Order: sequence, then structure tokens, then C-alpha cells
Amino acid sequence: MIILKLKEMFKNNIYNTVLLCSFALFATACSTPVLVQQNKGQTIPDTFHNSSDSNTVASLKWNSYFNDPNLLVLIDSALHNNQEFNITMLEIQIAKNEVRAKKGEYLPSIGLKASAGVEKTARYTPFGANEATTEIEPGREMPEPVPDFMIGAVASWEVDIWHRLRNAKKSAVMEYLASVEGKNFMQTNLVAEIASSYYELLAQDNQLAIVKQNIAIQKNALNIVEQQKNAAIVTELAVQKFQAEVLKNRSRQFYIEQQIIELENKINFLVGRFPQTIKRSSIPLLDLPIDSISVGIPSQMLANRPDIKQAELELEAAKLDVKVARARFYPSLGISSSIGLQAFDPSYLAKTPESLLYSLAGDLISPLVNRNAIKAAYSSANVKQIQALYEYEKTVLSAYLEVVNNLSKIKNLNKSFDLKNQEVQTLNKSIRVSTDLFKSARADYMEVLMTQRDALESTVELIETKMQQMNTRVMMYKALGGGWN
Repeated sequence: MIILKLKEMFKNNIYNTVLLCSFALFATACSTPVLVQQNKGQTIPDTFHNSSDSNTVASLKWNSYFNDPNLLVLIDSALHNNQEFNITMLEIQIAKNEVRAKKGEYLPSIGLKASAGVEKTARYTPFGANEATTEIEPGREMPEPVPDFMIGAVASWEVDIWHRLRNAKKSAVMEYLASVEGKNFMQTNLVAEIASSYYELLAQDNQLAIVKQNIAIQKNALNIVEQQKNAAIVTELAVQKFQAEVLKNRSRQFYIEQQIIELENKINFLVGRFPQTIKRSSIPLLDLPIDSISVGIPSQMLANRPDIKQAELELEAAKLDVKVARARFYPSLGISSSIGLQAFDPSYLAKTPESLLYSLAGDLISPLVNRNAIKAAYSSANVKQIQALYEYEKTVLSAYLEVVNNLSKIKNLNKSFDLKNQEVQTLNKSIRVSTDLFKSARADYMEVLMTQRDALESTVELIETKMQQMNTRVMMYKALGGGWN
């Protein structure tokens, strides 16, 4: 009777222990902290400046959008040789390998195991005494010390009940796709930077030509003033004024030449090569046409811009990371098994089933005490998700404003260029008039000097305005998401 009661108590203790462990696992799973998620805020407008045109230049490839053959060669060379761009390409490979690693984590791990060893058990112990009296065969006792040889296969697998490992793999996929979009965005920036530097180089060439032309005009005027001084028509002051103007523009000439060298080296760096002369168009910058640009609608910009798609993918990855961190609060189920052959003598390994060994075990583990590290990781994952959301909204807002600013800039630069062009034409006429009047002593030499100076400054400003028009065209192409496809 007493034995039956003891057995019943023992059985009840087992049941109570199992129930207690199950309750503890359930309690730990239900005590996951709840965090408030941040939702998307304001939506993007439907149009740019009430324009409903669905055509966009972003759909054009860069070798179709730009038509200067020298510029196309530079861009193509940069996409192959630019060091930073190539580093980004390798980062894509790293992200791809991370996907493979995450995928392998939720698949079973199987390996081969082979071992050999020797063990000496003390004779005056239960195990030692047992081995001393054990006979392998009649008249043959266990060897001392006992060798041990084993060969077999081992396997382990974490059953992904809560999809923690699968979500981690999906997050890695999103990060990989985001790295691809990052590469595309970098290509867009690289194409735009080379094009802008190229047009700036053409502008410096044109400014240098204007300054040299102006120096020649001023030297001719200086000769006339010197002749008039010899004829006592003007004083030495007039000669010195004209000579100072010539020296000033010669100094400006060397400054522009230095700017040209630096721009060439900037382009060479982007192309990934050592300094050399940049082949460029000989057509005057002012003669380059300015084509109209179709901007499309904001939804097309969202689909075309790589940085927006990158931010969106990183947001999705951050959401999955929250799920991964949350799953760490739940119990994890691990299964391990092994099968093989083991014997103290290699000749016995082939004797089965005596040398056969196998095992199968399952582990259910759940964090119970001191879960601060898991809570902190979960909280950090949620904060990073909110950061990714704000980053996405910031990227969209910045992209939209970039397009709007460039639209306004195109209109204002067109108006400014027309007025500046009229100013240059008027001042060029004034140079001829003032020179003729000065030769006939009906105008002061200061009027000639100021007219030449104003004409030079206005022509340089006209070239700079034209350069800004070309660069704004490049920036609009980039803002709309062109240059990477």
C-alpha cells in the first residue's frame, strides 16, 4: 500500500513538473512587451505644379539623354573604372552572401564525425571494477586502457516555429535588394556629377576664350592710348589705366587655366585614371541647345528613384527585424540526432548491431529569468523601424522638393538668360561706339574702359547662366530618377 502511494506521488510530481514547465514556457511567451508602431504620415501630392503630363525623361537611358559623344565615353569609362562604384558593387556581393548565410540557418545542419581516443579508468571504482570483470569473448577480457574509435553522422535542426529564422532571411533579402538600389542611386549620382563637371569644363573653356579675346581688344586700345599720349591728346594716367586693365585680365586668364586643370583632374578621378587631357566638344557652350524636359507625375518619381526604393526596402527589413527580435521571447525547439559505429577495436566497427549507436533528442528552451538583453534588442529593433520610416518620409520629401526646385530654376534661368543675352549684345555695340568716339576725342578713356569691363563681366555671367541651365537639366534628370537603367 505504501509503495503504491509512493508511486502515485512520484507520478503526480512528474505531471506537476511538466505542467509547471509548460506554464512557465507559456507565461514567458505571453509576457512579450508591446510597443507602439509608427504609421506613415503625410502623402505625396499628385502632381508637380499642377502638371498632369505622364511622360518623364527618367525613362530614358543615360546614353540616350546625353548626346555629346565625348561625355558618353567619360560616363561609360567611369561606370567601369570608378573605384567607389566598384566598392559598392562588392558590397552587393557581401549582402548576397548574407542572404545565403541566413537561409542556411533554418535548414538542418548535417556533418560527419570521426574520433579516436583512449581512457584509463581507476580499478577501485565501480566502473573500473566492472570493466575488469567483463569478458569480450570467453577467455578475453576488456583491454586496459580502453581505446575508443567512432565514426558517424550528426545532425541538428532548430525548428522555426515562430518564423524567426525565416524572417531574418527575408530581412537579409530586403537588405540585399536595398544595396542594389543603393548601387543604382550611386550610378545616378556618378552620371550626374560627370555631366555637371563636363559642362562646367566647357564653360571654363568659353570664359578663357572670352578673356583672351578681351585681352587682345584691350592691348589694341592700349596702343591707341599710347599713340594719343605721344600726340599730347591724353595723359600718362590714361595709359596706366589701360595697362592695369590688361594686367588684370591676364591674371584672370591664369586663374581660369588653373580651374580648367582642376576640373580635368576631378573628371579623371571620377573616371578612375591618372591626369590626362579631357577630350571635349569644341562647340561654344552658348550654342548648345536646351531641350524641354518632361517631368511626369510624382508616382513615377517614386518608382524611378533608387534612393526612395532603397529607403522603402530598408523600412521593410526593419519591420522584419522587429518580428525576429519578438520571436526571441518564445520557446525554441531544437532537434539533434546522431548515428554511427563505435568500438574499442577498429576490427569491431563492422560488427553490427553491437557497434551501432544512434541518438535522437529534442530541446525546448525558453528565456525565463533575466531577459533584459532580449527586451533591449526588441526595443532597439522597434526604434530602428521608426527611424527607417522617418528616413523613408524624408527621402520622399527631399526628392519631391528637389524636382519642384529644379522646375522653378529652369523657368527662372531661361528668363535670366534671355535678358542677360540682350545685355551682352547691347554692351558689345557699346564697345564699338565708345571706341569710335574715343578715337575722335568725343569720349573719355574711362568710358571705354568701363564699357569693356562691363561687356566682359556680362559675357562671363551669360556663360555661367548657360552652364547653370545645362547643369539644371542634368540635376532634373537625376531628381526624376534617371541615369541608372
